[in-house]
Amino acid sequence: MSTIDPLTGPKALGAFLRAHRERTTPEMVGLPKSPRRRTSGLRREELAQISGISTTWYTWIEQGREVSISAATLGRLAQALRLQPAEQEYLFSLAGIKDPQARATGVNPDEYLAQCVHQLGCPGYLLDSCWNMLAWNIQTEQLFHGWLEQDPQPNLLRFMFLHPLARTLLVNWDARAKRIVAEFRAETSHFAHSEDIRQLVLSLRDESSVFNQWWAQQEVLSREGGERRFMHPIKGAVRYRQQTFFPAGNNELKLVILVEQPFDLEKSIGLPMPD
Repeated sequence: MSTIDPLTGPKALGAFLRAHRERTTPEMVGLPKSPRRRTSGLRREELAQISGISTTWYTWIEQGREVSISAATLGRLAQALRLQPAEQEYLFSLAGIKDPQARATGVNPDEYLAQCVHQLGCPGYLLDSCWNMLAWNIQTEQLFHGWLEQDPQPNLLRFMFLHPLARTLLVNWDARAKRIVAEFRAETSHFAHSEDIRQLVLSLRDESSVFNQWWAQQEVLSREGGERRFMHPIKGAVRYRQQTFFPAGNNELKLVILVEQPFDLEKSIGLPMPD
């Protein structure tokens, strides 16, 4: 009778560790090869010894028992098994804990990613973990006219709370800005050891009483797409649908795209107009 492998939890963690233990040879970890070995992979006691834990405890982990595992222990197991970054990230996700040694793969977009932004037919821009604007197209510059072309180091959070244009450009600025604070707090959990993020938050709390008030409320919300409305000084009222994408190979960047929507769209499909 076939069974379905669990996707999460202790059983999934144990199955993942066992599979990688069985494909890790003694030579890979500096152990001598014995002609009497019945298996090509590491024994449980060998992996436990290399990782600095007891064989019994490791056996319980591999068997999928409910045992407490520290980040340090997982890190040693990952190192002993010679896990690649994606494999180590998956290992920590199965255990349901964060890897304190995790590092972003990079912050600078390559030329092809930047070209993608410029080839979009609608506003699009790249943000890093601090929400610095790394690349944007002409449509974005036109939408944020009066900011991007004048700021040598544009940051979306600093724009929202420190630039006077934000309060007139964004419709319902208070609700949008408050949500942005909660979304940014949620994202900081992925970069808990980032000094750049810490300094950005400290500076904004010092320079903006509104940001400081909302940051202190400890609200956390996932970043989502949806309607974004602006009152542009030239185009007047404009409305967009926002989508956010995460480029492969760089977990610190996100691509934000704003697709313009006509204000009579709801009428054409029988939905109420926005307030």
